[in-house]
This record gives sequence, structure tokens and C-alpha cells, in this order.
Amino acid sequence: MNKQAQAVVMLLFGGAIVRASVTDMYLRYVKESLQPFLIAAGVVLIAAAVMTLVHEVLRPRQAEGHDEHADHGHDHGDGKPHREPWVGWLLILPVLGLLLVAPPALGSYAAGQAGTALSSQQISDYPPLPPGDPVKVSVLDYASRAVFDKGESLGDRTVQLTGFIAEGPNGEPILARIILSCCAADGRPIKLGMSGNAPAGLPDDTWVEVVGKYTDQTVTDPVNEETIPYIEVETWTQIDPPKQQYE
Repeated sequence: MNKQAQAVVMLLFGGAIVRASVTDMYLRYVKESLQPFLIAAGVVLIAAAVMTLVHEVLRPRQAEGHDEHADHGHDHGDGKPHREPWVGWLLILPVLGLLLVAPPALGSYAAGQAGTALSSQQISDYPPLPPGDPVKVSVLDYASRAVFDKGESLGDRTVQLTGFIAEGPNGEPILARIILSCCAADGRPIKLGMSGNAPAGLPDDTWVEVVGKYTDQTVTDPVNEETIPYIEVETWTQIDPPKQQYE
């Protein structure tokens, strides 16, 4: 692969990054706060590719014999030009995949393969919940208060959570949400059992909004032996997947 071809691949890759970054697609790979850095990286790649192409087109042409070797391969001392390995063109496949295919965000399959990450998110101080019922809280916030604060900061408040349906330890539906430290590669689930008027008959990865109250019921995650808290569901509603599917 010569420099011009390398520049074209880099141009496509930079364009794919910018395209993903200015749409909601990038949210399937990284946290929302990283958008400016992605855009900057894509712009740098595009600029480098354009500069390389301009340099290759405008540079003074060399001797004809040398041009033949530059165009058709390299002379390794035997008088015959050798072509670059075609396998280099495989570098364009990830670029085409990013341009043409939009993989879904991590969901129930990822949640089933990894243990709940609640223990790594433990904090010691839980501020009072905002006024009004139901109060919107994240799955992570509710689960942390339920396990590490023993539900004291939840009390008898009514809370509203949003997550997707996954299969629980005993085959029952649970509410889950994927949390990220940086990108989808380090995504881990927060799992929440549901009692009371829990959703039933919904396929995995269905997004729901549940309203309910704290319960001290728990179950052990068989993947990593960590505690999965429960919520006593009063009502639930099926919803479309949110723009930001990670917490």
C-alpha cells in the first residue's frame, strides 16, 4: 500500500470518526463527555490525510525508472520490483464497518456475561433525594443506596428508574443498565431485581420505565457473588431506547 492509498484510508477513518461524533452513534462506543476529543481526533486524521495527498500529488517527479519502482513496488536488489502485501488493504474493513454498520449498544447479553459492578461504585455519603414523587434516579444510584445505605436515604420515597430487561439469576426478568468508565470496552452492568408488579413477558433488551419503592429483598449474582438489590415495582411502562443508553 503506497502513501496515497494510506492517506485515503486515513481520510476515510477520520471521516468515519467525525460522522459518528456529530451524530448519536458515538454514544454506543464512549461516554458523552468524550465527544469533543473524538471530533478533534477525526479532524486531525483528515488534515493529515489531506496534507499527505497534496504532498504526493505536488512533489517533483523523480527519474522515470525510480517512478516505476515507486508505482509498482520496491527493488530488493534482484532487479525486479516487489509489490506491497495486499493484506494492508484489510485496514479499510473497520472503516467501512464504522461507516456502513451501526452496532447496538451493550445490552442484556453483556449483562448476562458479567457480574454486577455495584461494589466498585460504593460511596460513603448519600445526599437526600430531590423533592417530589416519583423522583427520577439512576439504576446505579438506587442500587447503591439500597445496598450500601441499607435504603435509609430512600425511605418510603417513590422512585422512577429507566433500564432494559435482562434475565436474572433465576430466569426472572431484572432491570439493568450498563455503566462506563471510558468506553464500551470497559462497560459493566448494574443489575436490579424487581418484585411486586414487575414487567412480565417482555423480551430481553426491552426498555422500560418503572416506578416503585425500596425493598430490602436481595439476591446473589451467580457470576461474581455480589449482591443484587430489588425494587418493589408499582407501575411500569415500555419506552423507546433513550439517546444515552449508558450511565
